[in-house]
Amino acid sequence: MSTKIIDQFIDHLWLEDGLSKNTLNSYRFDLSIFVSWLAETKKVELLDVSELEIQEFLAFKFPTSKSRSISRLLATLRRFFRFLLRENKIKEDPTLKIQTPKIPKSLPKSLSEDEVEGLLEAPDIKTDVGMRDRSMLELLYACGLRVSELVGIQLTEVILSDGVIRVTGKGSKTRLVPMGEEAVDWIKKYLTESRQNILNKQTSKFLFVTNRGGEMTRQAFWYLIKKYALMANIDKPMSPHILRHAFATHLINHGADLRVVQMLLGHSDISTTQIYTHVARERLKKLHQEHHPRG
Repeated sequence: MSTKIIDQFIDHLWLEDGLSKNTLNSYRFDLSIFVSWLAETKKVELLDVSELEIQEFLAFKFPTSKSRSISRLLATLRRFFRFLLRENKIKEDPTLKIQTPKIPKSLPKSLSEDEVEGLLEAPDIKTDVGMRDRSMLELLYACGLRVSELVGIQLTEVILSDGVIRVTGKGSKTRLVPMGEEAVDWIKKYLTESRQNILNKQTSKFLFVTNRGGEMTRQAFWYLIKKYALMANIDKPMSPHILRHAFATHLINHGADLRVVQMLLGHSDISTTQIYTHVARERLKKLHQEHHPRG
């Protein structure tokens, strides 16, 4: 009986949504686990399931499953019982009042301040390209930019006299971001000593250029970050956002207000920024354990 109903549901998904074979198999797998659990523990037929049985099943799965897996299981059951309700096979949906578990946001990977220092010092500043790369890394860390924002900066958006840059972020929103003295100094050196040499008589509206005369691509800069991380002996999984994460984490570690960090990062919603408070909290816990006499 259960197998036949599940087959009908899978056929319905395929006809209605045109789902892939892998997705359909996932639905079938989740439902087969639920049916097996019902048969072994509750002796209840699929069409007679109540909210209580579903809650107990999720509680049974919870200790050995991630929140995402529980959410997927519940989504499968919701879809299945809605289908049964539409087909008049049940009188009410037992999943209606069950809440989806909150999926905790994973903490972004970051670098320590010493690791950042090592990464920034990796480029060979005796070369024009090395000077450009050092300036890019300095600016990325000083401003917490997205890589797409960094490579897209135009000369007219850099206001060295005020120490700020105008950044165009997601949704074409612009924001003014302070660079800090260190980054300003490196940008000045790059502009006076290296940029024209790289361009080799070509012109470009972009701040950071290649010898082809165009702006650097995100992929090319991502390759450079990985190269310099290896040179700096940083043995961590690297991501293009890693200096952005370091920027936010280090600011909060040094007492910056969350709203200020939100504005600097260009987050439209402060809940996106709040993830960094967890990073800071973990660090404070560790410091407390290491240094407090009763830690």
